[in-house]
Amino acid sequence: MQPDVSFIIAAYNAEATLRRAIDSALAQRSVSVEVIVVDDCSSDATLALARSHADHRVRVLPLKANRGPGGARNAGLDAARGRWVAVLDSDDAVLPDRLAAMISRAERSDAQMVVDNIEVIREDGAQPEVMFPGGYLEKLAELSLADFIGGNIVFESAFNFGYMKPIFSRRYLDERGLRYDEDLRIGEDYILLASALARGGRCTVEPAVGYAYHVRSGSISRVLEHHHVEAMERADAAFEASNPLDPQARKAFTRRARSLRQAATFLSLVEHIKQRSPLKAMRTALGDPAAVRHLRMPIAVRLRRVARQFAYRAGK
Repeated sequence: MQPDVSFIIAAYNAEATLRRAIDSALAQRSVSVEVIVVDDCSSDATLALARSHADHRVRVLPLKANRGPGGARNAGLDAARGRWVAVLDSDDAVLPDRLAAMISRAERSDAQMVVDNIEVIREDGAQPEVMFPGGYLEKLAELSLADFIGGNIVFESAFNFGYMKPIFSRRYLDERGLRYDEDLRIGEDYILLASALARGGRCTVEPAVGYAYHVRSGSISRVLEHHHVEAMERADAAFEASNPLDPQARKAFTRRARSLRQAATFLSLVEHIKQRSPLKAMRTALGDPAAVRHLRMPIAVRLRRVARQFAYRAGK
């Protein structure tokens, strides 16, 4: 019997958190699920832990070579059997009624995608917070391409729409030939949803909190590097070349492109400052003076904020 939902968990060295993710997916109420754990050549006990799970609804796919988050998720998509597919990061969790609420809203709206609100849980014990105001999402109702691109502008907010974890109609993804960009190690979620919207898909919004995003601490230097932003710029250029953009989406895309250039310049400036290369820093600053203003904030703080805006965590 076809399950309602296929959860896809790309796992890389996730032995400490994987069981929580799997168990939260299996605990969904009022929908049938399968959980596909794709082990991306972990060096710890991730694969053994996944295989040891007793529930028959858990399927384990060990990859022969590391393919990164996009490649691991693509392997899961190719194996999925559910009507809907939901990506779950291996150190996050989902609330029990999440998928029932999202599917119900999608079916009422004849939508091929659904996004919902997110609870941010910090490992340092700080009070959890809701990422987006519920009233704002209720009013938004449907996420357009312009909304989504405009909600992914670097430097403009602590969190952006790139954090959203949509569920997709599997048929829609297959019919449009949509998969993750395996060349991206960050931003692959953004490109997939943007492409799905650009090709005519409708994305409705469930304002309730359904996804629990767990924030881990880590070394800033491991979180975001200049080449990550360059890869995102290339992916955005390919997206622009292959998808039609209406005037509002085009305007938002231009703002996003500018913000990525500023992020790249800022990271170059930081690197030159660390290397004590004032002349290189000066030449970089002259190339994009707008990026210099971000140095007014302590560098460590700004780096953390930039990293958060890319929804990127080391090891994923």
